[in-house]
Parts: sequence; structure tokens; C-alpha cells
Amino acid sequence: MKTTPLNQTHREMKAKMVDFGGWDMPLHYGSQLEEHHKVRTDAGMFDVSHMLAVDINGEAARSFLRHLVANNIDKLTQPGKALYTCMLNPEGGVIDDLIIYFLDETHFRMVVNAGTAEGDMEWILAQRDAMARGLEIVPRRDLAMIAVQGPDARAKVWRVIEGSQAVTENLKLFQAVLFDKYFIARTGYTGEDGFEIMLPSVDAADFWNALHAAGVAPAGLGARDTLRLEAGMNLYGQDMDQNTSPLESGLGWTVDMKTDRDFIGRKALMEAPVKRQLMGLILLDRGVLRSHQKVAMSPGKGGEEGEITSGGFSPTLDKSIALARLPLETAAGDEVHVIVRDKMLRAKVVKYPFVRNGKVLV
Repeated sequence: MKTTPLNQTHREMKAKMVDFGGWDMPLHYGSQLEEHHKVRTDAGMFDVSHMLAVDINGEAARSFLRHLVANNIDKLTQPGKALYTCMLNPEGGVIDDLIIYFLDETHFRMVVNAGTAEGDMEWILAQRDAMARGLEIVPRRDLAMIAVQGPDARAKVWRVIEGSQAVTENLKLFQAVLFDKYFIARTGYTGEDGFEIMLPSVDAADFWNALHAAGVAPAGLGARDTLRLEAGMNLYGQDMDQNTSPLESGLGWTVDMKTDRDFIGRKALMEAPVKRQLMGLILLDRGVLRSHQKVAMSPGKGGEEGEITSGGFSPTLDKSIALARLPLETAAGDEVHVIVRDKMLRAKVVKYPFVRNGKVLV
């Protein structure tokens, strides 16, 4: 099983370790619920070193990315600026969702998901070779990644990384800066403010322990999932995959159809009619919403069935919530029925996100 540079540190902190896509990762450190609330009200940290940073170097880097991803890479003109996008197959399905950072015209950095990293690298290298581009594509397994999230996250990072406040205090959302040995990005996967920080793997344990000493609570995969679900953030393999269109996965805003750029998958997206949309659900009856549960639509909504893509209990709302792919006719405020263990449970359709920056939005 694969391990991150913080594996031993997690074990010393008595984390419950689980197999997560072939990686030995912490599920929680005692209470998933407490970890969730800590991130919403103070600061928590996650080991995300299983994700992969990939550096793309060369004169043709920008033109290569114009073809590779669905969002418009030409939005990236300021060093450190980040772009969230999908990488599509020719059929318009999502190979992966990722973030790309612009460092300079010959150097971009992308961060891809752990479970798709191997396939992503094969795909990226194949596209490079097909385009005969003289690009250097380097997977950066020498780097660790730690996400520090919550309303007090930035202040606590500043206490640990001496001198970092001056260069990151005015950092806007989806921007990054290189400071000393740290690549500090104002991004995250929780719906709270904070940083995602890359640093040399050999320094990861000391940095993690220093954050802990500064009052940042360790948090595991369990809290990460409930936080991202409340924030309405897609999870690859559940809310989208190679067989689903980003236009039916709440990711239309990441697909650039305004320019005439010919990215992989564009033709398929233009030819395929959009029939479904991603919406939020709040369970009105007792029970728990889970992925793959079927959703029976109200009369007059086309008679089609929907399906939950991600679901679970929301600690902030104290209710069960879900993301679901539903017919286009569905609107916020509609009442539907979710089939849970042969029972028809009532749920309300809402626009997500459910929670952002500690505030309930539904």
C-alpha cells in the first residue's frame, strides 16, 4: 500500500487508518464530528500528499494546455493564479478534475487526484507525444501537500511560517505564491478559507507538528468528505467520471464554449443534448441519503428517475443531504422521493452549496 510522508505521524497521533484507493490514509483521529466542526469554527489540517503535483515545462506549455483541458487557460496571466478545470476524453467524459497554476510562460503546475494520477499521467504524456511538443512533464512526488482550512487557518499558518503573512495576507482566492520552501495557495476543498501548502516531503512531519502545536487540529478523510459535500464540491468517481459530462455535473462553468478553442471533448459536448443537472437534496424524513439511491420525481417532471451521486449526514445542518443528478425540469423547492431500502422518503430540492464560510445557505 502507498503511504504519504506523514504516515508515521498519523499513527503517532492514533489516527484510524484506512485503505483509500491504495493509499494508507487517516479516516479520523478520534471524532470525525469534532474534526468537522473544528474546521467550520477554527482550523483543521488534512494530509493531501496522496494527490499529485505535475510540473509542465517548456515553450509550448500554454498551447498544450489550451488543447488538453476544458477551461480557458488564457485566463491565467498573473504568476501564481490558479484555474479549476476538467480534463475530458474525446466523448466529453471527465478523465479528472484538477487545478492548474500559472508560474510563468514556460512553467505551469497542475494538481490531480490521487486515484486518477497514474491514468492522468499516461493520458497527458500520450497527448504531448501526439502533438509532438517538446515539453518536460514532471510528477512531483518529492513534494508533500497539507491543507489548512477554517476561519482561523491563515492566522495559524502565519504563526508557523515566519514572514509568510507579508506575502500571503493579500493573496486572493485561487492564487498562490512561492515563499522560501513553501508553495502556498489560497485554495481548499472544505468551503472555508485557508491554504493548501506544498513543501519538500522531508520537511512535512516537522511542519505538521508545528501546525498542531499552533492549535490546528488534525482531520481525516471522514471530515473532508462531509465538509466538501456541505460546500457542494464534486468528488471524482461519484459526482462525475469518464462516462458523465461536466455539463450534467454542475461543472458547466468550467467549460469554455465562448472561444473557438478546440479542446479535447468539445465536439462531443456540443453534439450531446444536456438532459440532466446536478442539484442539492435535503432529506425531510428520517434516514440517510447515500450515493446511487434512486430519486422518484414529482408528477409533471417528465417521469424520469434521478440518482444521488453523493450523500450523507451534514453535521452543520444536522440533517441528511445529497447531490443528485436530476432531470432538467427539476427546480429548487420541488419535493421528490428518495428510495431508501424500499421506502419512499421525502426530500426537498435545493440549490447547493449548503454551507460556505461557516454560514448555512439553504
